[in-house]
Amino acid sequence: MITLEVLLRGFPALPAADVQGWIRAGHIRAEPGPVFTEFDVERVRLIVELRDIFEVNDVALPLVLSLLDQMYELRRRLTAG
Repeated sequence: MITLEVLLRGFPALPAADVQGWIRAGHIRAEPGPVFTEFDVERVRLIVELRDIFEVNDVALPLVLSLLDQMYELRRRLTAG
């Protein structure tokens, strides 16, 4: 498990308040503490890329994440068989 402090070291320009807001919004499922799994870290990386590279705003972010989640779930089902 990864603490918030360790997570933020991997994203030096990312404010802790942003991560905490994503947790509250349900975009990241952190354990109490908060502590994060590798999946959570990759989810943070995805959100940062969507926001900073693709300029997805806070209003559109939940929709984009939902669509990506659906796409990955369909892909998983198709490859499972």
